[in-house]
Amino acid sequence: MEDREILRQLAGELGVKESQVRAAVELMDQGSTVPFIARYRREMTGDMTDGQLRELQERLAYERSLQRRKEEVIRLIGEQDKLTPQLEEEIMGARVLQRVEDLYKPFRQKKSTRASKAREKGLLPLAQAIWAQEENALPERLARAYVSAEKEVESPKQALEGAMDILAERIADDPGINQAIREKAWESALIHTEGTDPEESTVYDMYYDHSEPVSRIAGHRILAINRGEKEKKLKIRLRADMEAMGLILRKKVIKREASPFAPLLEQTIEDALKRLLWPSVEREIRSALTQKAEREAVRVFAENTQKLLMQPPVKDKRVIALDPGYRTGCKVAALDETGKLLSYTTIFPVPPKNETRQAAKTLLSLIHTYQIDLIAIGNGTASRETEQFVAQTIKEAERPVYYTIVSEAGASVYSASRLAQEEYPQLDVTTRGALSIGRRLQDPLAELVKIDPRSIGVGQYQHDVNQSLLEKALGDVVEDCVNKVGVDLNTASPALLSYVSGINASIARSIVAYREENGRFTSRMQLKKVPRLGPKAFEQCAGFLRISGGGEPLDATAVHPESYKAAERVLSLLEIKKEKIAEGGANEITQKLLSRYPDRTEQKSGEEKTLKGLSSMSLIKEQLFDERKESKEQREKRLAKCRKQLAGELGIGELTLSDILSEIAKPGRDPREDMPQVIFREDVMSFGDLAVGMQLRGTVRNVVDFGAFVDIGVKNDGLVHISEMSERFIRHPRELVGAGDTVLVRIIGIDEKKQKISLSMKGLDRRQ
Repeated sequence: MEDREILRQLAGELGVKESQVRAAVELMDQGSTVPFIARYRREMTGDMTDGQLRELQERLAYERSLQRRKEEVIRLIGEQDKLTPQLEEEIMGARVLQRVEDLYKPFRQKKSTRASKAREKGLLPLAQAIWAQEENALPERLARAYVSAEKEVESPKQALEGAMDILAERIADDPGINQAIREKAWESALIHTEGTDPEESTVYDMYYDHSEPVSRIAGHRILAINRGEKEKKLKIRLRADMEAMGLILRKKVIKREASPFAPLLEQTIEDALKRLLWPSVEREIRSALTQKAEREAVRVFAENTQKLLMQPPVKDKRVIALDPGYRTGCKVAALDETGKLLSYTTIFPVPPKNETRQAAKTLLSLIHTYQIDLIAIGNGTASRETEQFVAQTIKEAERPVYYTIVSEAGASVYSASRLAQEEYPQLDVTTRGALSIGRRLQDPLAELVKIDPRSIGVGQYQHDVNQSLLEKALGDVVEDCVNKVGVDLNTASPALLSYVSGINASIARSIVAYREENGRFTSRMQLKKVPRLGPKAFEQCAGFLRISGGGEPLDATAVHPESYKAAERVLSLLEIKKEKIAEGGANEITQKLLSRYPDRTEQKSGEEKTLKGLSSMSLIKEQLFDERKESKEQREKRLAKCRKQLAGELGIGELTLSDILSEIAKPGRDPREDMPQVIFREDVMSFGDLAVGMQLRGTVRNVVDFGAFVDIGVKNDGLVHISEMSERFIRHPRELVGAGDTVLVRIIGIDEKKQKISLSMKGLDRRQ
């Protein structure tokens, strides 16, 4: 398939125009990143979203790989002088890789097989004669001609057996037969699991005698039984309707049931099916099920990660972070509004030392000395005991102080990393962990990018899936999140900068080194002086990097430097001073647009009223009255016309203009502001405080295939099973919730022995 055909096909799959796909592909081939294309090349791509662009990128890679494989297969078959025009056409017309491999299968060089040994003995003509099933021939009579001591064929029976081996391989290699058996297997096969030791109780008990159609089995169950098989706790096999499959083969192979060759071909079919075809199809199905389950698990993990990274930052608050522990104590770190470390120490409020009074005195002193607003408690070991201590202690504080539980997943990974050692060489590992907990409350994105996404605890079976697939998906998510939010060029860490469009780890280190040597950046243009940051990298990254308080107010916005001249003309035409952007005082932009491009109908009406002797004051009142009567839809329609006129006057695209106007009105707006806010508490609950029917607000900690785990303020998270999430049918919990969401839940079950809580969201507002 030529590139043009690929583009046409992808456009159809994505539901966009071919010209949009072509423009996006050209930009990608030139080295542009998805965030850059989605944000700054909207006119060229017809406003394709980052999700569409990611899908296009993935599908394009597959189609190009498929094209390369087709060309390679054609070359390999051609080298054997076996390529026909019809076969070449079939290969080039294949839509999936599996079809290409099926067509190549008969020509693939194989290791020594029963069929290859039979061919070496000269039995191929006999096999062809049996396959032809000529009416006037008898198998045994044909076979006698191939008995040869020299070729180690000792009898007609042995000759026939060799010929049947050749035919069995021919049947197993036939593309049409493979496809038919594969389709029948997907339609009817069952995946069956049983325990290797039925007497041993394991987490796989439910799979000790379990069968399920391969066409309906859920991805998380595939990953679970794969893990059980790997741990040698489960045996897995596929059960298929072999009789139905045999019937398919008989219809394709045997020409006449009464033929003297039919009994031989019946045996050949059975051998081909059981020895060659079915094991191959079984492997394919297991592999396809695993790949599908992995893709689904990766998708869930990526969406959970995106939700976690896009949690709203807690701005302008001083924080004490606590990393709880028993024997080694509770590590304490006090941070100012910017995340700067003010003080750190260790307290022992829980067993075995139980120095509660001294710990409370230390905590209250830190609250008073540093004017602390919030306390972040890590959710690991001794978390709930520490929460009880904090809830009791803050009642004695001289100022209002609240606390929240923060996921500390990955904090220990970060604190022991080389990056953490470089950032805080003077601190020990545990103090770095406490610091990370506090900072991930103040700015989750900036802190969590320092941690391998696989370690932040919002996935399922993340260690069982294809790691390169997972790494790519999570890398894409982090990149999209970082570029949606934007990065402060003067405070960003190398880890955060490395996810900015066009910037790799090496360039990120160069930016920080330049900043340390030359002081803070005062202009985006200074980036051009950074070593290894060339023109292409500048184009890709500049719009996502922010500079506050510099000489150019537009540097604090998402307006790209390439659009500064257009932005300045917009400001000039609308009579808005550039300085007002930084002050956030350009919100009159809507009214100025409407004033500059008044509706002609209104203008004519106003002139007529003036001619009739209305005073200017009464005209103004009447116009204001008309505006009050104007619906939201009508007003937006008028604004759209105004933007179109202004874009035409400036000679720029409407989408680019819309972005410029948005940034002038709300410079550097943080998209995380729209996300559910963090829940802060003053008091603690225990398991004994819970009762069936109680309604509580909680934070979604993790979303998995079968439900969502919600922190409701007690030691263990409760589970909202997918069946309790909505009155309507949903395929996956992520249709309703994501990690970090605030939800209202009702307790429907309490198991005190197992410390398990069952929750429901039915009949309640999911978000408050």
